[in-house]
Amino acid sequence: MQRPPLPGFLAWRSFTYSEGIAAGATPSRMRAKDLSVPSRQIRVPQGIGQKLLDRVRPYTELSAGGVISHVTAAQLHGFPLPWFNDEITSVHLSRPAGSVQPRRKHVIGHSMALPPEDIMHLGGVPVTTPARTFLDLATVLDLDDLVAVADFLVCEHERHFEARKVPILAAAVLRTFIADKHGIPGLGKARAALELMRVGVDSPPETKLRLMLQRAGLPEFTTNYAIAGNPLVWPDLACEKYKTSAQYEGEIHQTTKKQLFDRNRDERTAARGWLQVKVYSADMRQGEVHVVAMVEAALRRQGWRPGQT
Repeated sequence: MQRPPLPGFLAWRSFTYSEGIAAGATPSRMRAKDLSVPSRQIRVPQGIGQKLLDRVRPYTELSAGGVISHVTAAQLHGFPLPWFNDEITSVHLSRPAGSVQPRRKHVIGHSMALPPEDIMHLGGVPVTTPARTFLDLATVLDLDDLVAVADFLVCEHERHFEARKVPILAAAVLRTFIADKHGIPGLGKARAALELMRVGVDSPPETKLRLMLQRAGLPEFTTNYAIAGNPLVWPDLACEKYKTSAQYEGEIHQTTKKQLFDRNRDERTAARGWLQVKVYSADMRQGEVHVVAMVEAALRRQGWRPGQT
């Protein structure tokens, strides 16, 4: 016997059992084998591709006061995380402090006080704001990865060769938000991350490269720095005193168009007396000592000696 089609939106996203009945599906249709049951009272049509927002929606509808938070909120906001998104299957769900934590399959439950200003709605789904999500990630991420998230949030720049980059949060706004919080898990790490945060960083590898050089005690490398000339040259990291720049070459640099752009950048950098160090993902995989040695060698060629700033 052929199953009747699912009515309305039930055919293309996750839904609660109550939603299914209200939309016209019969109890027997709700038990059909073409519907997966990832957690009690939730149904998912098999074989559909759906956005994360639609996948998590039923969990908030079944949890009084439930708010998507932590890693799941970070996914919804597009934060750079140190894992691939498709490997993250659990849903982080927070309920008000004093209430019972959500306990259901595929849910990581939290209980915490969330003032109204720390909650926003995405397509009707309650989610912690970017600032609050950053703070909550301090209990999940290590410091370098948390700094990469902070850099992502505050990144802004205006360069002649690309569209203006507008920050998700102004650096001052994020600092004020964290300064106003007290007694929240992860707050110390969040404050440490803000001390290391810099404006103008385009990717987590750039953040990690900068932190490597800083930990090694090398002269400070500046983000969002323009090497003077016509046109300006914008390296990822620049040490003006010793005219040394560091450039992280990610996958985007493998396209023909980007390679031509990079060649012009490299020629202009050299013509202005700067020494450039290109760091690839293979270099990063070899570890911090290897990467620091590359940049240190360039600094020495430009006159720097250990102990100098």
